[in-house]
Amino acid sequence: MAKVAIVTGSATGLGAACAVDLADRGWNVTINYTKSKKEADETYASVKERGGDAIVVQADVGRDADCRKLVSETFKKWGRIDGLINNAGTTKFQAQGDFEGVTPEDFDRIFRVNVTGTYMMSRAVWPTMKKQWEENKQRGSIVNVSTNATVTGNGSSIPYVASKGAVNTLTLMLARMFAPAARVNTICPGFIQSRWLLNGLGEADYNKMKDDMEQRTLLCQAGTPEQMAEAALFFLTSASNITGEILIVDAGSHLGLIPAKER
Repeated sequence: MAKVAIVTGSATGLGAACAVDLADRGWNVTINYTKSKKEADETYASVKERGGDAIVVQADVGRDADCRKLVSETFKKWGRIDGLINNAGTTKFQAQGDFEGVTPEDFDRIFRVNVTGTYMMSRAVWPTMKKQWEENKQRGSIVNVSTNATVTGNGSSIPYVASKGAVNTLTLMLARMFAPAARVNTICPGFIQSRWLLNGLGEADYNKMKDDMEQRTLLCQAGTPEQMAEAALFFLTSASNITGEILIVDAGSHLGLIPAKER
């Protein structure tokens, strides 16, 4: 029987790449979106083309009822849940030094989706993963998506970086609470070539950052959604003896960019 995963925020970008990669590995997938229905349907079609089964569920992970709906509809479809990728997230882009660029309301919204949403989705899958472990010793896996900005302190905004730091700490606590029924790990991507980042930064800043990644990181790479999905699926499908781990995936950019003259 094929394994089943929920991937939140999987209409585009990293989430969509995870859904497609899972289908290539024989998994069935719940594709989740909040607003991007057209893109979610396209991801669904890509999963089906690769032989995977899928459903598309609209849900806001910042709402507990929606989190429980995602889990309920997944279980109703396949009768099991083996994996969860907490990818859905939000931010507000804040200019360097502009302390008035974010409000307390921005903090509330960003933490509600990025931190509370990660917690509520994990809580919602817990009864199913616990039961599968107790009855069949089938261990589940949860992968959270954070950011390398939790190490560098250089991200889209203060509340975004703070929220992802909280996700890293939450990962450690959840790894304890879910053991031994499930493993819980986190990836911390750096720059990802995506529409989300392009829209947030603007074309000029996006292209400059992309050029820096390609020319001045240790691996001379600007990360792709597919590369980040490789890391997420390593934790989800392969790393059977790893839990509570936080992995930076950024071509070495957290170690600093190499001066252009040295390239």
